[in-house]
Amino acid sequence: MNRNRRIQFTFLSALAFSSLSVNAQSGAKNADIITTKPFGDSERHWYGIKDPTNLVDPVPNQPKYPESDYTKIADNMILFQRDNGGWPKNYDMKAILTPEQVEKVAASKAMLHTTFDNETTYTHVYYLAQVYTATKIEKYKVACERGIQFILDAQYANGGWPQYFPLEKNYSRHITFNDGAYMGIMNLLDKIVNNNPNFSFLDEGLKSKVTQSYNKGIDCILNMQINDNGRLTAWCQQHDEETLLPAWARKFEPPSICNAESVEVVLFLMKIKKPNERIVQSIQSAVKWFEDSKIYNTRIESFEIKALESKYKTMKHDVKVVSDSTAAPIWTRYYELGTNKSLFSDRNSELLYSLAEVSLERRNGYSWYTYSPQKVLDKYPDWQQKYAPSNDALKK
Repeated sequence: MNRNRRIQFTFLSALAFSSLSVNAQSGAKNADIITTKPFGDSERHWYGIKDPTNLVDPVPNQPKYPESDYTKIADNMILFQRDNGGWPKNYDMKAILTPEQVEKVAASKAMLHTTFDNETTYTHVYYLAQVYTATKIEKYKVACERGIQFILDAQYANGGWPQYFPLEKNYSRHITFNDGAYMGIMNLLDKIVNNNPNFSFLDEGLKSKVTQSYNKGIDCILNMQINDNGRLTAWCQQHDEETLLPAWARKFEPPSICNAESVEVVLFLMKIKKPNERIVQSIQSAVKWFEDSKIYNTRIESFEIKALESKYKTMKHDVKVVSDSTAAPIWTRYYELGTNKSLFSDRNSELLYSLAEVSLERRNGYSWYTYSPQKVLDKYPDWQQKYAPSNDALKK
């Protein structure tokens, strides 16, 4: 082969490789299989909330990789992954880090402050699985499997998961539904158990361990459903890791029946094929609770205020409860155990019974009302006809 032909061959080979790489990433993006949407909560926290415990803070106009540059994003995930296989929360995986930021993150590998909070760890595992499936680059498989093992290691013997692992000496030891932690893990395990093609590379030994973990997780969900005055209702944000009873989380998050978090639990149970009698009863009871706890003629209105600084953020809006006969049904996030009254609280842990009693910082900085239970009620008729045709909980 003469020199000109060698040059031409080398150029065409490089061009073909580049084209394959671009097409793989473009195809993944077009198929929407490697989205960074699940990392939005952590991203918003990094840019929007003051946190002195951050390893690194964003620089002004922090540059970002486009979503299509998923190997660079996956490399960020590997950089942030700790030696125990888990991840810290509240960073932007799309950020193009400065050399100083890279150095600080790399130096944190041995730290053990790893979590499922704010959609962390289980989202990284699924993203890395997708990137490995698209690229077959070994480092993404290794990081993904380490993340799965972290999830297995973090599970309690009773089937639940703490918010942080290794365990810390605070409420994060409790089994945590808040911010989607428990159900985020379960939905990830559900993908593996039900042979999602992005996990086809896992060996049978690891899949078997995941299946055992998944089944224990379902049992724990059923064991934690709140029996309030003899009535099976829904779940709390966090449950004591030993007694499985509703527990305090943050100072403004009291033991209660928590509608917002319970919705994702019920939607998960509803997608189980061939549910046993106990799962059917669990769903029926929660659906009846959602129906009975509706609030009518009420909506929440946000309005602008003069900017005020708090310890946590700049406040530019307030919210209030408005009477409106045309409003769709709404639910409060918390209902008091024993009375079923709408419940609120504040950073001093005082139990309150109206949104107006909550301080401005917590009133506009937390979701005290929710429309989410309607998603369950909308799905219920089809589920009921399929799995409980002779038992409609809403006709009792």
